[in-house]
Amino acid sequence: MKKLNLALDNFAEAFPEGFTPAQKAKAQTLFLKRFSVDAHRFYGGKMQTVPKCGVFGMQWFSAWYSPGVSGISTAIRDNNDLSFELTSRGNTVAVVSDSTRVLGDGDCTPPGGMGVMEGKAFLMKYLGGVDSVPLCIDSRGPDGKNDPERIIQFVKMAQHSFGAVNLEDISQPNCFKVLDDLREACDIPVWHDDAQGTACVTLAGTLNALKLTGKKLSDVRIVMLGAGASMTTIARLLIADGADPSKLVLFDSKGSLHKGREDIKKDARFYRKWELCESTNPQAYANEEEALKGADVLLGASTPGPDTIKPQWITGMGKKSIVFACANPVPEIYPYAAKEAGAYIVGTGRSDFPNQVNNSVCFPGLLKGALLVRARKVTDGMAIRCAHSLADFAEKKGIDPEHIMPTMEDVGVFSEEAADVAEQAVKEGVARVNVSRKDVLERARHDIEESRASVKALLDAGLIKQPPEKLAQEAFEWACNQVK
Repeated sequence: MKKLNLALDNFAEAFPEGFTPAQKAKAQTLFLKRFSVDAHRFYGGKMQTVPKCGVFGMQWFSAWYSPGVSGISTAIRDNNDLSFELTSRGNTVAVVSDSTRVLGDGDCTPPGGMGVMEGKAFLMKYLGGVDSVPLCIDSRGPDGKNDPERIIQFVKMAQHSFGAVNLEDISQPNCFKVLDDLREACDIPVWHDDAQGTACVTLAGTLNALKLTGKKLSDVRIVMLGAGASMTTIARLLIADGADPSKLVLFDSKGSLHKGREDIKKDARFYRKWELCESTNPQAYANEEEALKGADVLLGASTPGPDTIKPQWITGMGKKSIVFACANPVPEIYPYAAKEAGAYIVGTGRSDFPNQVNNSVCFPGLLKGALLVRARKVTDGMAIRCAHSLADFAEKKGIDPEHIMPTMEDVGVFSEEAADVAEQAVKEGVARVNVSRKDVLERARHDIEESRASVKALLDAGLIKQPPEKLAQEAFEWACNQVK
């Protein structure tokens, strides 16, 4: 077996001869899970806290703390908005989760979500120049059930320490109430990345995929597998940006959403789903295969695969069909199988396949823009503007069926998003300060460059050490042996 390098960029050459595409895909997933555990154990997590100010003599402690800091306390007491410029609040996001729906793994208990929340914090800092704090909380009430009110009250109490809140991995239907209540109750942006972030990147990817197929959003028929927080928000943003709701069909675990779904209508907690029952799928399709006959786009954010989406469904779709299989950690169908079935453009939520349709290219830039104008909320208009910013950035770089989205390697995309989102916030009147697009762009670029430079400085100084190469090789050999 050939050696896998520590950069993890030579999978194609490292697999044993004779491995099929299915074996490679499975081995790659198994490897990433095991290597992730080993690497996290090596570092003891991904984030740490370091000062951003200097100590140039012992008296500086008196300025940074008592008695000098009393001036900060009284200044902010008299004008709370000063907290955004006199403390780290203005560039700090709370990443809040009750860990009840972690990726494709379901309820992982409150501390079980810490790895994902630290991951969000890592991406925000490295990609967007944003500081953040992972906060995994217990939302269970005295009866042992997860209570959305506990999350709502926690965030309302904690909001004064942060410039924005990123909600994450909260199960439905609680996620709907938590987001909607907090967007109105809080005086800072509250963003649900599973919902709004996924919707934003899915809209961006769909827009560029349609450009390559020569089709218009208003004309295409879209079938959506899943009706949770992400897919219901995707549907809402698609419709707001011009999709015809009568040409949208959503499926949950019990069938398609339509006006006859009394089970949804009777449960007030699923009000977001019922809104879509009323406006989409007038044909009331019986099953996925029927709905997909002649359809243009298939969007998946449902049960992890690889057999959730059947190849024959894709074969029955229209010409130059678009398939986004975005379940994590395993897509509903692997890209090679979707292509074999006739899909023209395929996207997944993973970075190790072409066309990653993942919110990692959205939230660092969007939240940076919201923070720089001290926005009071993130509106749907700001999310749609961010989607178009993503799509435009990729188009200017050059799109083709294997490259419809920016990637995390496109450093410039995050500052462009920040500038566009900030401009939209000012336009909609939700910004505390009126900062020009040019100034936001320059500040975002500076902060992102500084974040990356700080990581490089720590690496160069040996304060962040490189894991032993054997960690990757041992995990890779184990994964390959599992699928032989």
